[in-house]
Amino acid sequence: TRLQAYAWCREFLSGSWKLIGPEEFGIEPVSGGLSNLLYKCALPEHILSVGDEPRQVLLRVYGVILQVRGPGGTPPHPRDRGSEGALRGSYPGVPQDVDSLVLESVMFAILAERALGPRLYGVFPQGRLEQYIPSRRLWTEDLRDPDISREVAVKMSRFHGMVMPFNKEPKWLFGTMERYLKQISELSFQDEAQLEKFNLLRGYNLEEEMRSLRDLLESTPSPVVFCHNDVQEGNIILLEGREASPSDKLMLIDFEYSSYNYRGFDIANHFCEWVYNYTHDSWPFFKASLENYPSQQQQLHFIRHYLSENSERHGDATHKEQAQIEEEMLTEIKRFTLASHFFWGLWSILQAKISTIHFGYL
Repeated sequence: TRLQAYAWCREFLSGSWKLIGPEEFGIEPVSGGLSNLLYKCALPEHILSVGDEPRQVLLRVYGVILQVRGPGGTPPHPRDRGSEGALRGSYPGVPQDVDSLVLESVMFAILAERALGPRLYGVFPQGRLEQYIPSRRLWTEDLRDPDISREVAVKMSRFHGMVMPFNKEPKWLFGTMERYLKQISELSFQDEAQLEKFNLLRGYNLEEEMRSLRDLLESTPSPVVFCHNDVQEGNIILLEGREASPSDKLMLIDFEYSSYNYRGFDIANHFCEWVYNYTHDSWPFFKASLENYPSQQQQLHFIRHYLSENSERHGDATHKEQAQIEEEMLTEIKRFTLASHFFWGLWSILQAKISTIHFGYL
């Protein structure tokens, strides 16, 4: 890995990177845990920069399922997962291994150009070179901080305002859930405890539940926008040195699930994440604190800052019209909360079968 990483950095970064030998090349795994597919590569301190080449970068080497992501040196997050967004499920018949990675690189580059994601320095079949950003992932309790919540709302609104070169039909949500349901119908568990829970879940007639959910959401107005689809604390980083900044101290990362989808899902899914702490130190390694679900005032705080970022659309609204918009969004979010629970419920059943992370998925 060292020699290959050295070669990639020389070829794609140029400048001072071409002046050092393999023995001077700095490389270290960023994340511990199950697989080391992220590496920090760095120039030695005594080598001066030639131009504007970066002195350190993040090397991402693609795996079958990338379970360790993001700067920060944290262990695998139980919600880390492979590509399932605009890059998967939207293009029937297209080989996912190559084409999805091409689409992901396109998305990554566009987001970088718009200052909504890390810069992209190089793309190759085995991975890519990204901007290394000293930072830490947020903790669940950070989401309740009014300043953090305000900036997440603004960042999400900007994200939703982008026009991206992807399929703009909102096929992702139910298309993915239909695929999950089909895979679940073919599952079996050897472990008795898992089998008992699995059979209990299957007894709820998940297919009928999804039909009811589809009927409800089809009658719920919600704009189709470019969604992140996974704005949880592990996918929001706090930039080092910007902690006290009133704005632009956060960055969204991990866009593998991003796709055109209903606005209500992205916001509702984020609110659900206020409840779940995935760092609990004993089985099932998460803790759900329902009292942490955002109150109506906290939801309105988020909604108002979300809308203020899109002021050209709502800026001339009267007080009465603004109140009506907010009330409609509260209903929209409440209904799409059901979709978030159902989506990740199906996902968890599959993870209980295939994931190597020790976690109480079932």
